[in-house]
Amino acid sequence: MQFDKAIIIRDKTRLEQLIERFNSKAQAKFYIESSGGNFKQYEQEHHTFYNALKQVQEAVAKSLKYKILDRSFLPTYIFTETDLIVVIGQDGLVANTAKYVNQLPIVAVNPDPDQYDGVLLPYHANDMNKVISEMLNNKYQVKCITMAEAILHDGQRLLAFNDFYIGAATHVSSRYLITFNGKTENQSSSGIIVSTGAGSTGWLSSIFNMTYNVHKHSHKEEKNLRVKLNWEDEKLMFVVREPFLSHVTQAGIGIGTITKNRALKIESKMPMNGVIFSDGIESDFLNFNSGSIVEIGIAKEKAYLVV
Repeated sequence: MQFDKAIIIRDKTRLEQLIERFNSKAQAKFYIESSGGNFKQYEQEHHTFYNALKQVQEAVAKSLKYKILDRSFLPTYIFTETDLIVVIGQDGLVANTAKYVNQLPIVAVNPDPDQYDGVLLPYHANDMNKVISEMLNNKYQVKCITMAEAILHDGQRLLAFNDFYIGAATHVSSRYLITFNGKTENQSSSGIIVSTGAGSTGWLSSIFNMTYNVHKHSHKEEKNLRVKLNWEDEKLMFVVREPFLSHVTQAGIGIGTITKNRALKIESKMPMNGVIFSDGIESDFLNFNSGSIVEIGIAKEKAYLVV
């Protein structure tokens, strides 16, 4: 693969977000410290990030021209097939990036290993000289990651690297008609989560943790209730959160595995504030109000993470 330039994708640090909110560093510091917080943590985190970013820039600049792209521009930036994609930030930034880079391989850098677990961040800043050399000489390997898609009946489409949330935008009941594996039910719940293998260690795992604790409390026994879903698996898993059983709503469809031949179909019964958003980014959403029908399945696009 031929690379002509690098696109380094980053997000604002927490300190930068605070300064943006309070208009100055001094005001941000006053607010944090007056509420008992440790402002030095924000400063140190900011300093560590910029040291890592500088290392990445220096490594890339030895061989390629580069452009730094803020996360907010991802949906509108036009990537080309000769772009080398470098992401520096948290795992969520990798997930958000993968949906917009047209299946280009992603080099993901953990800027602060002491701060972030980095499940999707296999590299550190001091690895970059070697990584860039391997990329330019086509001596790299990628891990193929399955993504999910949501397609509305009017053709609107949304991708998810980690997961989808389908339901009400606020803390009211989500009302919908759900169809899966030949069965249909009216449901009222706290919404539906659909997870990929990459997302199964996130939101989905927390639902399993809750289920595990309820089971242990009720049955006084240990039981393996862990997610078994690999990144490359051609399947997704959905879970209905807190389904409410009544004389007009059912709770028989609670969990299931979506495959290429078995999609999940949902029809909204919410007159307003129904949404579908992906990867925890509430601004990346589709409206899902009464009359809307969505089908959730496996996307034809894949994400390719350099490992």
